[in-house]
Amino acid sequence: MNYYRHIDRNKVQFDFLVDDDSTRVPEEEIKELGGRVLHIPPYQHPLRYRKELVRLFHEEHWPIVHSHINTLSVFPLSAAKKAGVPVRIAHSHSTMGKGEFAKNLMKLALRPLSNLYPTERFACSEYAGKWLFGRDADFTVIPNAIELEKFHFDPVLRQETRKELGIADGMFLIGHVGRFMPQKNQAFLVDVLAELLPQKPDTMLAFVGDGPDRPDVQQHAQELGIGDHILFLGQRTDVNHLYQAFDAFCLPSRYEGLGMVAIEAQVAGCPCVLSDQVPHEADISGKTSFISLDNKSSWISTVLNISSQIANRQIETSNICAEKYDISASANRLTFLYVSSAESANGWEETL
Repeated sequence: MNYYRHIDRNKVQFDFLVDDDSTRVPEEEIKELGGRVLHIPPYQHPLRYRKELVRLFHEEHWPIVHSHINTLSVFPLSAAKKAGVPVRIAHSHSTMGKGEFAKNLMKLALRPLSNLYPTERFACSEYAGKWLFGRDADFTVIPNAIELEKFHFDPVLRQETRKELGIADGMFLIGHVGRFMPQKNQAFLVDVLAELLPQKPDTMLAFVGDGPDRPDVQQHAQELGIGDHILFLGQRTDVNHLYQAFDAFCLPSRYEGLGMVAIEAQVAGCPCVLSDQVPHEADISGKTSFISLDNKSSWISTVLNISSQIANRQIETSNICAEKYDISASANRLTFLYVSSAESANGWEETL
């Protein structure tokens, strides 16, 4: 959606194919921008799912199908190939890690098929691309770019947001943004907080996001007796404001394709502590800490060290960062890739 909002829609239009059970699809905004939302059976019903995809690809004659569902891209892209779609893009957004046995089995079974059906390969990072397509595979890194100016540090906005959250000036606020699911590992941060509080009692932890694991994380916090030190903020549309309020940002993921929230936090000048399962490409400030999930004491000491320092939040985003993660420049690049791929495919077909 972020690319769709900024892409040249006179040259490129998107139709969105979403599973019937998808939530939070911004259908009205998509329609206003000239696109369509087409609902298909969930991929958990593979026969119906594939049959409907083949029908749509035959009927709509899309020149490009761009699949963002990682190893599951095998299914829509095989259907696209069967229907004769000339440009088929597989896009790797993630990897795998401990804690999701069934999901990991499926990923391992499908990954060898990931190069069979795409004509183009994209990835959100070098790490994610090599994981899905192979170390020697040819793929293009397309960053999950953002509106950089929305995230730049604003001291006035920081004060307003902290006041809204009920965070006093002297309190130390740790932030996390992510869906509550095994991959994001929020319970680990609750454990870190429990051991941090005796040394830093004025600490608060804010979780932004929702998901199936949220009740378990909330219960875990209550069992440890630290529920009053944690804010569960749910889904928010003002995440860029919340980064301003954080004093440190933590991402204890078991695996990540990139860790876009860490990029956003750094653009806001927020010190970051990430698990060592997050690709080091996520460090754009040169000041990010990557720590093993097996070393909880190092997490605690690193966060304590951040709390004892007066951070200079007025950082200058480097030219490399601005070029790589600026959505306007990235959207222009994606437009070029779409148009050139479609033109090459058409030219190839005309020679047959």
